[in-house]
Amino acid sequence: MSGPARLRKEIDKALSNPNLAGALERFADAYLVSRRKTYEGVDFEKLRGEIARLKARAAQDIGALADRFEREVRRRGAVVYRAATADDACRYIAGLAGERRVGTIVKSKSMASEEIGLNTHLEGAGVRVVETDLGEWIIQQAGQRPSHMVMPAIHLTREEVSRTFSENLGEEIPPDIERLVKVARRELRKAFFEAGMGLSGANIAVAETGSIFIVTNEGNARLATTLPPVHVALVGYEKLVSSLADAATILKALPRSATGQLAATYVSVITGSTPTYREGGTGPKELHIVLLDNGRLEMARDPVFKEALQCIRCASCLNVCPVYQLVGGHVYGHVYTGGIGAILTAFLDGMKHGYGPQSLCIGCRRCVEFCPAEIDIPGLILELRKRLVEGRGLPLPERAVLRGVLRKRPLFHALLRLASKAQKPLSKGGPFITRLPLSFSPLSQARSLPSVADVPLRDRVRRRPAAGAASRGPLALYAGCLIDFVYPSVGEAVLSVLEAYGYRGLFPDEQTCCGAPAIYLGDVETARELAMQNIEALEASEARYVITACPTCAVALIEDFPRLFADDPHWSARARRLAEKVRDFSAFVHGLRTAAAPG
Repeated sequence: MSGPARLRKEIDKALSNPNLAGALERFADAYLVSRRKTYEGVDFEKLRGEIARLKARAAQDIGALADRFEREVRRRGAVVYRAATADDACRYIAGLAGERRVGTIVKSKSMASEEIGLNTHLEGAGVRVVETDLGEWIIQQAGQRPSHMVMPAIHLTREEVSRTFSENLGEEIPPDIERLVKVARRELRKAFFEAGMGLSGANIAVAETGSIFIVTNEGNARLATTLPPVHVALVGYEKLVSSLADAATILKALPRSATGQLAATYVSVITGSTPTYREGGTGPKELHIVLLDNGRLEMARDPVFKEALQCIRCASCLNVCPVYQLVGGHVYGHVYTGGIGAILTAFLDGMKHGYGPQSLCIGCRRCVEFCPAEIDIPGLILELRKRLVEGRGLPLPERAVLRGVLRKRPLFHALLRLASKAQKPLSKGGPFITRLPLSFSPLSQARSLPSVADVPLRDRVRRRPAAGAASRGPLALYAGCLIDFVYPSVGEAVLSVLEAYGYRGLFPDEQTCCGAPAIYLGDVETARELAMQNIEALEASEARYVITACPTCAVALIEDFPRLFADDPHWSARARRLAEKVRDFSAFVHGLRTAAAPG
């Protein structure tokens, strides 16, 4: 089964799972309420600006921060091992466990360990690994991987957890949350006292002091890092910050954005080796910090994707993502989930693993509103798609449509006119097509498709009666494909309103698709060609403003066109001049200062 076919099958399975839908919906609703309350009285925009800047500086100085962090850690009696790859990290930790004759390792939550496949490696070396975060322990019992970066078992109901515990522990355990937690506590307590090594991640690593911060809501991390005689912390380079002040700034946002809490239950700060109990007395605890690269330093060198290293792993982007709320992290993700997960996966696990997840981002930009580090996840997804197309090429159907049809305006428009006639048996003269034939039928199973208008806007404009005197001068209407060929009545209404305000509406005939489909599919070559065609068409109108009633087209003209020509001074200047003239129709009318209401 091909990758796209497998992904479609996984999506269908997730959408038909009522337990998953219920669990994700309940959490999403509760999260928004809790988060809103915890940010009351906090200037979120100011706070996230501070976090974005300090994390951007850390990414820029990542090598120097790592050097300083290592010096401070070693000065305080601990060990630092720099792991270039996942294999390096796994071998070091497994080797250390072998040297110390460790039979059991207790782990607190660590997404980096999931990333490198550490559990599998350790178990292959004969070491028993016990996850001690409740959610992680649940999915370990279920033989699954995390579906969320903060709440790994969010996709499971109490009934499913009850069945999992009953099957694995050989006793009937009812689906009562208090009872389930007591059983987990009982089983995990045994492991804590048997373990010869504790393994953790870290939320923040401070170069100034060599400290690591571990932020949790359960007591397991403190037990895992204090009871066993050896503690190994697996820390990605992206967790490095310069100072304790920087760490404090991040902590203002992390619990609020992650789980809607004012503060996490536990914030543990570990600075160097600390005394621990040993048989016959106490002695210094053995602390090893494995500083993990595995693609992070390459990301830090990338002028575009280094922005992703600003992520503080709060997962607020997942909590508000409409796609994640429908299908969950097992579909929308690999190890790291959601849109940010697709970006991280491409660098940390390889482009082949990021190909499927990135295709699920719909570019709604909801995540951007909530991100406490100002990461433009949808923008990075578009750049990722561009690079995937550059590396793999466009699939044949997309190539045929984008480069064979969309680029060629006369052909594209001729085919739309033909479609308005050919669709008659399907639309029956109505505004929607409710059923498509043959292999196209799945496209209309859960939706009705708009039919192409009999007469496009460009033809209707020519038939419009001449407007009265235009006291305010000409405006160019950029319709876009949908208003031009599917909803031309919207375009006529726009022109009527503009004329009522004293403007003369122009319709440049050479305008074509804004290129959004090409941009969203990663075909920058086609997007640039369409942008040039539109710039020339709209420049020729000599109108003071360009008005569009399509939000997608407005974004394309104002933001995408200048970005597409960032490496071309001539076209960049023309794109910026056009962008300055573009106005969203609703915003434009709202801002008009006129005494006379339109009649």
